[in-house]
Amino acid sequence: MKDLKIKIFADGADKAGILEMAKNPVISGFTTNPTLMKKAGVKDYKSFAQDVLKEITEKPISFEVFSDDFDEMEGQALEIASWGDNVYVKIPITNTKGKSAASLVEKLAKQGVKVNVTAMMNLRQVREVVPGMVHGPGGYVSVFAGRVADSGRDPVPAMHDIVEYLKPYPAIELIWASPREVLNILQADRIGCHIITVTNDLIKKMGLFGKDLDEYSLDTVKMFYNDAKAAGYTLPVVKQSVRR
Repeated sequence: MKDLKIKIFADGADKAGILEMAKNPVISGFTTNPTLMKKAGVKDYKSFAQDVLKEITEKPISFEVFSDDFDEMEGQALEIASWGDNVYVKIPITNTKGKSAASLVEKLAKQGVKVNVTAMMNLRQVREVVPGMVHGPGGYVSVFAGRVADSGRDPVPAMHDIVEYLKPYPAIELIWASPREVLNILQADRIGCHIITVTNDLIKKMGLFGKDLDEYSLDTVKMFYNDAKAAGYTLPVVKQSVRR
């Protein structure tokens, strides 16, 4: 893990989990979104965010707007950005009608908002927003490589192309979003991706990097055996007949 160049951002919306991961020196930042917050039972968006920001004061953390109207999105973005210098505002690449948010992203960047453009899937979408982002303090482009993989496509070539495209824009970093397995961390690191978002479950699995596979095989056998024993499973033993 110490050889990784990529920055790891913890992805989640459970306060206790966020604070636990904040103690992990591997974690360089945090992201969340309305879906994760709803799943975690968050009722008051602003109160939750400001409560977390009392503890997370230096590492970057992203909170997302949730309006479908671009004028309202702008107001929400300015409000969210006012909560802290380490706050990035997540703006979806389009609204629910499929209209591009590129103009809003540029408008916010010019007002000094650190923008995290989210829910992107390809280089074309990245190209839509980067020219506007360069007018601001920098930001992130979040490409959902895990969802690309869910569609049956290998995300690595496209993510590599985005890394290359961003080289003239050092203030804008690529986030490999929605990873599905710890292998994605190594894949993202190899192509020079700047950041990957990782859930607590995947962070715990990072301890398996380089594990001896024979040892891992034995651990798996022991797990199956111990779980069957703990469940109290039994089967009648059929005695083999002796052939003569």
